[in-house]
Amino acid sequence: MNLPIETHRQVMIVDDTPANLAFLSDALTDAGYEVLVALSGHTALRQLDLVRPDVILLDAVMPDMDGFETCDRLKARRDTCEIPVIFMTALSDTADVVRGFELGAVDYVTKPVREAEILARIATHIGRSLDLKRAHGTVEALPRPSLTVRHDGLVTSTSTRARELLLAAGMGQALPPAAQVWLARQAAGDGAPSTWSAEGVKGPLMFEYCGRVDAGEYVLLLESGSGPSAAALMTSHGLTAREAEVLDWVVAGKTNRDIALILDISPRTVTKHLEHIFVKLGVETRTAAVGRVMGL
Repeated sequence: MNLPIETHRQVMIVDDTPANLAFLSDALTDAGYEVLVALSGHTALRQLDLVRPDVILLDAVMPDMDGFETCDRLKARRDTCEIPVIFMTALSDTADVVRGFELGAVDYVTKPVREAEILARIATHIGRSLDLKRAHGTVEALPRPSLTVRHDGLVTSTSTRARELLLAAGMGQALPPAAQVWLARQAAGDGAPSTWSAEGVKGPLMFEYCGRVDAGEYVLLLESGSGPSAAALMTSHGLTAREAEVLDWVVAGKTNRDIALILDISPRTVTKHLEHIFVKLGVETRTAAVGRVMGL
């Protein structure tokens, strides 16, 4: 199971038992991985000042600093918190397994470790980690403010402009609880609107769903707005959810073609929605529609 040179990856093994280190090191080296070893949690943390392995195999039971404390410390560090941690444990108590996940571990294997199993788990989590890195790198390159966010609303990466908008809106590192429901509906593909608005300190922010990262995060586009949210437009003007989305983007200054691309519909469909919106608002032009909802 040798890895191609271009996918050559680094694994750190943290275990106080030399025999375990030797077995795992040989297996991983034969599989094409570069291997780092540490006999204690303290040693591992010192090494992490200098290196960034793609995954860490961490023994749960070690003297002085056990695996749980080691995991807690590396997850508390900004420079190491995203490295996937796989616990190796002989512990069978469910509480110990749960504790590992609560501290940020992504997986666990029971001792004695089986070579085929650990190689498969390492490959899976390195793949997911790479997906995350690519997604996080993408947000800065996109032309619009963008971010990645977990299913629980925690923001994991942002472009510079998106970070400014979130801070100005008083949202910090987490989206409001309602975002979790919206994200869950997007992931389930149940026909939820592709955009969602949240009221910030300086006006609403509009989030557009772009897709799910394999590791369970989502890429969102972000835009500030000064008008009412789509939900407010539905309530106050009797619009459908889609009509409210269209009008929301009209207020934000988007053209019909822009709106069609954002909502993944045809420009002709946008025009039809606008015709219905004009009738419901009692206006005849886009400018009048914007003036109506903005109270001008």
